Amino acid sequence: MHLTAAGARDLHPSHARLPRYTAVAIGAAVLFGVLLLLIEQGWGPLARLDTGWSGSLHDFARRHTAWTAALQTLTTLGSPVVMRTLLGLAAGWLWMIGARTLAGWTAAQALLGWFAEWAAKALVDRPRPYYPDPVATATGPAFPSGHAMAVAITAAALAALVWPQAARSGRIAACSLAALATAAIGFTRIALGVHWPSDVLGGWFLAAAVLGGTTVAVELWHPGALTRDVRRVNWRTRPRVQSVLASAVPFPELPHHGEFDVRGLDDQ
Repeated sequence: MHLTAAGARDLHPSHARLPRYTAVAIGAAVLFGVLLLLIEQGWGPLARLDTGWSGSLHDFARRHTAWTAALQTLTTLGSPVVMRTLLGLAAGWLWMIGARTLAGWTAAQALLGWFAEWAAKALVDRPRPYYPDPVATATGPAFPSGHAMAVAITAAALAALVWPQAARSGRIAACSLAALATAAIGFTRIALGVHWPSDVLGGWFLAAAVLGGTTVAVELWHPGALTRDVRRVNWRTRPRVQSVLASAVPFPELPHHGEFDVRGLDDQ
């Protein structure tokens, strides 16, 4: 891709955020490791929290069929297949409009998330909660929760894609919806008795590690490309906008007013 002078100036801000992305990835991986160690060691407080929450919520779900049906519908909507399909559709659209690096970043979240989940489940092989009168069933190892992980990755990735295009109210709404969806789907897995609370927490930690690690890898491999692709999306979806708003964006960083030359977008 041909870089304009404005594109060259974006490289420094992108690299300036690498420590933040790296800290997220490493911090989440460390928390995941600590949680796994506590599970393997059978740490008392965590074990009591797992069994206490799971047992109480399962009893409630067993006695309230309408509540259980609503949980089952919600958990189906938040399944890994649905979440990865959403990321795939987003990646396809980004590819079609020429934001190839951003499309690859989006698709990588789905693929790496699936692989990390599979590897962790195979490594830990933790049994799921067992009840003689279950209200829902699930197969495979329990840790980490695939639903919780897939929703966290998808919600965060889609919020990051929406952020540069939205006003302040839109950003608040996007982040709130992402957090609500992540929490709600995680709750359904516990309330339906198919996961321990620590499984859901582990899914969230591993999701953050995948998101941060993927972002660092893309920035190191192709510095500034994510920023340029965000500008491309903005230009394609809002063709009359001459400058990109929002000077302080957590991810990806956008240029300030006057730093965007649209003539260089398609010079590839």
